[in-house]
Amino acid sequence: HRDLHSFPTRRSSDLTLRAAKNVDELLRIALQSAPCCAILDLNLGGLKIDQLVRELAALQPKPILVGYGSHVDAVTLKRARDAGCDIVWPRSKFVEELATALPLWF
Repeated sequence: HRDLHSFPTRRSSDLTLRAAKNVDELLRIALQSAPCCAILDLNLGGLKIDQLVRELAALQPKPILVGYGSHVDAVTLKRARDAGCDIVWPRSKFVEELATALPLWF
């Protein structure tokens, strides 16, 4: 199985990574955990990125929203950018940059 997203949460100086299997679980965890960042797999079937970004962006403080997906699916990547994801990368760049970028997101 694949996770819909994962996101770090602030806990003093620690970084906790949580994962959700669907949008409802993601939102439930996000409301409880005050995420500083949400990492979204844009190529999961049935993902309504516009609605999800709108709901996550309403959290306070607003988490950094990072989407990643297939480099050949330009439509989905553009849809995530247009919806308001702060960072949208093809999967290859996401994998390459994650270790360097993650500390900047919390």
